[in-house]
Amino acid sequence: MSIILDAMGSDRYPDPEIQAAVIAAEKFAEEIILVGDEALITPKLKEINTKNLPVVIEHAPDIVEMGEKPVEAARRKPRNSMAVGCELIKKGRGQAFITAGNTGGAMFNGLRTLGRIPGVARPALTALFPTRGGGHCAVVDIGANADCRPEFLLQFAVLGSIYVEKILNKSNPRVGLLSNGEEAGKGNQLIKDTYHLLEHAGLNFIGNVEAKELFAGEADVVVTDGFTGNVLLKSSESVAKMLTDTLKQELMASFPRKIGAMLAKPAFSKLKEMMDPSEVGAAPLLGIDGLVFVGHGRSDSQALVSAIRVARQAIQADLLPAMQVAIAERKEMLENITAPDSSH
Repeated sequence: MSIILDAMGSDRYPDPEIQAAVIAAEKFAEEIILVGDEALITPKLKEINTKNLPVVIEHAPDIVEMGEKPVEAARRKPRNSMAVGCELIKKGRGQAFITAGNTGGAMFNGLRTLGRIPGVARPALTALFPTRGGGHCAVVDIGANADCRPEFLLQFAVLGSIYVEKILNKSNPRVGLLSNGEEAGKGNQLIKDTYHLLEHAGLNFIGNVEAKELFAGEADVVVTDGFTGNVLLKSSESVAKMLTDTLKQELMASFPRKIGAMLAKPAFSKLKEMMDPSEVGAAPLLGIDGLVFVGHGRSDSQALVSAIRVARQAIQADLLPAMQVAIAERKEMLENITAPDSSH
């Protein structure tokens, strides 16, 4: 197994990527291919005692920067690290590609090089949200598609269900539709039309869910458009950080509180682990005909090691073939189901 890591992706590239590659190669005993500027990576890698670990470099002279328009940048820089990484998958040199770079760049390069799974209209980004009791809920989409049609959300539900089955080992996962109320008929026109499609999709559809049901663990997969999903993700991360920062500040405010904090440290450590985005590592771009994962630009080495772990798990679980089969089996159904005419 070989996992490809974009060495030029994170805000502080290539240091977190190099550190993660060495840690992951030692921890998982898998080959890690660092894609990026060889002249920049090689001396830094030599500074670390790699102990003959399977960490190799694939030269890519260009970078898609965070502030660049992804399509324009990819066309101006055909040998950017994302393009080279996806090419390695296509050639069979690796089984998964991970980047902490520009999300649009990852989407564009992935689609241009690997294409879509036959029958998929739009790939979608997926994130695992922590839920009560230590579980997780997959939310699809969290930012790849700001504007969606009901058919897109239906496909997100199919892809998300397969992801949860394979990665979280949950059979017949419960699928919910994110809305502003639980009752059928709530939400905007997109939600109402999608509700109709999901009712007839052969999935374990439980109806509309609000954010509180998501975090309560009442659904295993929640589908939404990328705009709403991205707002949900960033709001949740901000609230989690505010709570942990405030809790730490209050616990350190006096000596008696510090004693109490020491006694409760195992519980606080578990809470931090649940709410820490670096534990999840990266979000898969479901629907691309290859395994592509996108991490946060602020990813450190710990987050990137987690991303490599998730990618490795996806390879071992045959996630891509499972999604290909699921979409192929439902292709006729996906084409035949249509949303009700909203004009009536």
